[in-house]
Amino acid sequence: MITVFGEGRGFRVVWLLEEMGLAYRLRPVDLLAGVEKDPEYLAINPGGFIPAIQDGDVTMVESIAIMEYLIARYGPTPLAPAPHDSAFPAYQQFLHLGEAGLGSTILLVVVSRNFAPETERQNWGARWTLEQFNSRLRLVTRQLARSPYLAGGTFTAADISVTYALELAQRAGGVALGDAERAYVARTSGREAYKRAMETCQATKAWAAEVAGR
Repeated sequence: MITVFGEGRGFRVVWLLEEMGLAYRLRPVDLLAGVEKDPEYLAINPGGFIPAIQDGDVTMVESIAIMEYLIARYGPTPLAPAPHDSAFPAYQQFLHLGEAGLGSTILLVVVSRNFAPETERQNWGARWTLEQFNSRLRLVTRQLARSPYLAGGTFTAADISVTYALELAQRAGGVALGDAERAYVARTSGREAYKRAMETCQATKAWAAEVAGR
């Protein structure tokens, strides 16, 4: 059975596993308590970040790489267009944009807004990375004007990647999404596999409920 270590970006992996109908278990990793207190996890990923998976004798880190591995190992799946499909270039672009362009940039904003000392929460680096996030978000906005999902008319793993980043930006990054992006997130998060993933990821569910109640 596949073991997923950690929520956070691990939510992407759990959601994908639910979409694909693959058996897995979630093993929590509490970064706030201090990953140095979790030697079992550090043996899996000495870098101490999440997520990671174990699948038999395979160990992997990085959420997008894990998603690509699962699709290649357990596919084919309609969640990933074939390379000859006309939807493939957009799929590939937005699968990676969800982390490289959106998730990684908004993370510095999130950390600064929520964990930095008060005097450093609007630091130059956080302002600059928020500008980078917003510039990449324009690619999503343009694509959603063309199609309901990022690779066209069909939901794919690229939507899992980007939805996670947009929800993180809304919940913890202080980003107000436009109408098109909000409608898009409502479509993607309305899927049954998303709901099952949220039930599995209880820490994520509790955090989302807390933010919604503020």
